[in-house]
Amino acid sequence: MSGNSRLTLAVHTLTWMARRMANYGDQYDFSTSREIAESVNTNPVILRELLGMMEKQHLVRVQRGSNAGWKLARKPEEITLLEVYQVVKPHTMFTLHHTPPNPQCPIGCGIGSALQGIYANVQDAMEQELARTTIADVLRDTLASTATLSRQNE
Repeated sequence: MSGNSRLTLAVHTLTWMARRMANYGDQYDFSTSREIAESVNTNPVILRELLGMMEKQHLVRVQRGSNAGWKLARKPEEITLLEVYQVVKPHTMFTLHHTPPNPQCPIGCGIGSALQGIYANVQDAMEQELARTTIADVLRDTLASTATLSRQNE
């Protein structure tokens, strides 16, 4: 079973835009989904779907027509990973069985109530961490990692 990578794609996209904002200031140009897709290494259509979702929640702005593209709607310091998570994956991380387990089984009849509390605690801890982390934090850490890798490759 593979994980859902929409959060990673969305954070990557916003971090890429944040770097452009840092390099060019508030007047930086709108970026096309094709430009962003080169960094993310995915199909621009997939990014447009994510960008559309983020635009509805005012994380990015879109410009249509000539010079069409996307840019951050707010400063990177003002966008938390929790906001991004809520856009791309608004449901809980874990769910219980899709079909009810055997109610005659001592495990099957009690596993749901046992796991609900655990899952709620994990979800809460994850959301607290995401709420503390901004796109600016991710950009800073990404650039630091890039610098470290560059030094190691010299």
